[in-house]
Amino acid sequence: MSLWLIFASCTPKKQFRGKKEPVPKAKNIIFMVADGMGLAHVAAARIFKNGPDGESLHLETLPTIGYQRTHSASDSLTDSAAAASAWASGEKFRNGEISCHDDDQNGRCEPAPGPTILEIAKAKGKATGLVVTSTVTHATPAAFGSHVPSRRCEKEIARQYIQVTEVDVILGGGRKKFKSTEKQADECGTFGDFIADAARKGYQVVYTKKALDGVVAKGSRKILGLFTPKGKTPELFRLYPEEHYQAEEPTLPQMTTAALESVEKDEDGFFLLVEGSQIDWASHRNDVAYQIGEALAFDEAVKVVLDWINEKPNRRQNTLVIISADHETGGFAISGARGRKYKRGDIVDHGWTSKGHTAEDMLIWSQGPGSKFMGRAVDNTDLYQVMLKVLK
Repeated sequence: MSLWLIFASCTPKKQFRGKKEPVPKAKNIIFMVADGMGLAHVAAARIFKNGPDGESLHLETLPTIGYQRTHSASDSLTDSAAAASAWASGEKFRNGEISCHDDDQNGRCEPAPGPTILEIAKAKGKATGLVVTSTVTHATPAAFGSHVPSRRCEKEIARQYIQVTEVDVILGGGRKKFKSTEKQADECGTFGDFIADAARKGYQVVYTKKALDGVVAKGSRKILGLFTPKGKTPELFRLYPEEHYQAEEPTLPQMTTAALESVEKDEDGFFLLVEGSQIDWASHRNDVAYQIGEALAFDEAVKVVLDWINEKPNRRQNTLVIISADHETGGFAISGARGRKYKRGDIVDHGWTSKGHTAEDMLIWSQGPGSKFMGRAVDNTDLYQVMLKVLK
């Protein structure tokens, strides 16, 4: 059922058409994605951090909870590209498509795509940001800041970020996607030095936490932070550093803090995407320790967002926060011997049904203007409709 039919059946029409009870408006939207995280992932992370009787994770404290269907236009089991495109553009896409309908399978966006919610926010004069632990050109952030027929067109995605969409703050991994030769062209045939392009367009290009903190302190509004050649270092490796650990590499919570400090300077507000990308990667590997580390890092980024909102009273009423996952990965489940009770610090007994995605419905935690419309069963495309309706 369309979310707008739910609106019509549950809400007086005057709320949306009349003057007495207007639609709530959001100056800011913060969309947080825990890629691949199902409810069992949440429970495993909570038990490890706080024990079975301990406090909830930060994401679990948001007041409105609903869930969403995730199927794509082509498959019952969505991929991140189609799921994120549904959020970003409000339509169903085939797996692999990035906010682009390649109906004739000819490598072109035909029919022409409509703007994403990030692009709409940009057109309203708002600051925009993408913060991830994957390459910044990976499927989820790409769906908000670009339009390409294939998620494998990561160099074209990089080009569009800088030359077309001009996303204000871009933080994560993936330096290699921003500088390439003709021999290294992607599936779309794109190559080039987009780092140099970014510098010419006024971006502050940084590669370390120290440099990031420096440009934020100076009030920079356009920042391209590429902290690793590929995806960022897993949180587990920060505890047990290996050779490929990147010195001076910011964590997801630190990148989230930096992004907020930059985009909050825009008087018109902002749209910010924050993704814990590697919860999914860990689950594809069926690696529970890796998964828990990434989930807890993501939850610390949620804490950063909630602390920022609670600093000033008007931020709560002006900011819509949405936390969800594009799909579940691994068919992860918690098991255990009869009579056993886990304690804090335990890695739960567990099982997996696959190393791929599942069709499980995904929870939505939210708060702020419009959040009440997500406190029920919806489709993933409906999240776009809510954001579009409340965006001021």
